[in-house]
Formats: sequence, structure tokens, C-alpha cells
Amino acid sequence: MDVSVLAEAVELTTHRVPYVLATVVWRRGPSSGRQGSKAVVLADGTVRGWLGGACAEPSVVRHARQCLETGEPALLFLGQPDELDGRSQEGVRSIAMACESEGALEVYLEPHRPEPQVVVVGRSPAVDALAEMALALGWGATVIDDGGHPDEHARPEIVRTKLDLSGLGIDGATAVVVATQGHYDDLALEAALAHDPGYIGLVASGKRAAAVIDHLADRGVARSDTDRVHAPAGLDLGAVANAEIAVAVMADLVARRARGELVATGSGPAPLRAEATDPVCGMTVLVDDAKYHTVHEGADYWFCAPGCLRAFSSDPQTFLAST
Repeated sequence: MDVSVLAEAVELTTHRVPYVLATVVWRRGPSSGRQGSKAVVLADGTVRGWLGGACAEPSVVRHARQCLETGEPALLFLGQPDELDGRSQEGVRSIAMACESEGALEVYLEPHRPEPQVVVVGRSPAVDALAEMALALGWGATVIDDGGHPDEHARPEIVRTKLDLSGLGIDGATAVVVATQGHYDDLALEAALAHDPGYIGLVASGKRAAAVIDHLADRGVARSDTDRVHAPAGLDLGAVANAEIAVAVMADLVARRARGELVATGSGPAPLRAEATDPVCGMTVLVDDAKYHTVHEGADYWFCAPGCLRAFSSDPQTFLAST
């Protein structure tokens, strides 16, 4: 086993980077893949590790990225076109792989997306209660109490005493909840907007929330940004105590998570890698990685292997007529 791939997976998890762990669970030689081989596939299609040759990898990458978007695992069978029907079964994606080697692979794709985390800004019983609820659900939690002291909170180990959201891995699976009780709501909201989390909420009465939003607008914050702030945060339970405010906010966040919100599907705005279809075997080819390419009648064609390039070059019209 290549432990470097597992170490890479641990590192990505620690830094809240979404990825898919791909494992070869079965192979038939002569295939360059090996049973037990693993690789990490990132949201932009980058592969770290080894799964197989040029025929298999582009299709694995394409399906891995789909798994990362849906959050659902998948089992792929990559084999010769004439054997796909025999391998067809529920839960298995069958993919034609017309390589000269006539090998075959089964690859299990396991998506790993960051668990939600809640960043609560302020100092009050509601702040600590919300952090405790997040931790109880297996979510991450951080309390930011600008100018405060960790020992003034129930969980000193998760407290920051400066209004600094850097280094928290804030992403689409992060909820920032501002609950400073009017002390620095505006500054906290501006800091949250600068880090683009999946959710921003303000714990306040309707009247105070409107005043804070107006103040942000006066400070030059764009309407498109202030519209992202959920204020008042949480479900409307009426006038309730601090712990119940935390329940209202946490219930709303759980509901959003269940609806497919608060999800990190990518590590950033990396462009998708250009793909082409091999006109001979139908395999997906990553253009920037392709080693076999030709131009026919002014059009570019990419191939997964030299055999496909030779077949096309000898009789292009046969393959173009079938596409």
C-alpha cells in the first residue's frame, strides 16, 4: 500500500479540502492498475497517486468529480465493450475501455467533503450553547471573542480572542454566526463577508438587525453582500432565552445542511480541465495530459493510447461516421 496517498488524504482532511479517495478493488491483467492501488482526486481533476494507465484515469477522474458534487460514492467497472452487459448491476457504473491490453478494473470512489463548522462571534451564554451543540453533532466549532479571555467560555480550547477568521478553513460548509450583542456586529459581519462562508447569520432583534444592515450599507458594503446576511438568524421562536436562541440557530443550520446547503464541493475557483472524446474507443481524454493527438481536416482529435491513434490515422472516416 502506498501510505503517501493516505497521508495526503489526512492532510487534505485537516485543511478542509474536498477530495475523492479512489481504490482499485479488482483488476484483470494485463492492466497497469494494481489491486489495492489508491489515488486522491481533487475537485479540479488533479490526481495524486496511481490508479491505472491513460485509458482508465480520465474516466475515473470524471466520475470522481461527479461523486464529489453529489457526495455519493460509486463503484466503476472499466472493461471491454463486449463485456459491459455481463457486469451490469445496480450501483455499478459500467464504462467501455477499448484499450489494446484488454485489461479491466473495478474502482471504488469515496468522496470526502468537509463536515460543517460553526464560527460563533461574541460572548454570551447563547454563543457557548451554540458551539456545544455544533460539537455534539460532530461539526467543527470555533468561538471568537475579540478582547475576551478563553477561560470565560465553556470550551477555552476553541476560543480565539481576536477578530481574525484566517486559518479556519472557511468554505461553503462553514456558518459564521455573529452574536456580539451590539458590541461589534458590523465589524464581525464585514470580516465574515470577506471570507465567503456558506452561511452568515446575525443574532439580534429585527429592529437592531435592520440598523446593523443599514450601518453596513452606509460604510459602503454592497447590497449584494448585505443580502447574504440572515438577520435575525435562526428559526423564529419568538422571545426566548439564550439557550433557546442557540437551538433556533442550530435547527436552522441543520435544516440547511439537510437541503444540500452548507456543503464544500471544491477547494476554490480552479477551472475545470478540458476534456475530449477519443473517436476510436469513446474514452474521455484530458486534453492537457494527452500524449496522442492529430489534426484531420482542420479539427483536433485526442486519443487515449497509440493504438487508437494508429487506427484513426489509417481510416478516419470510419470512426467519424460513427460519432
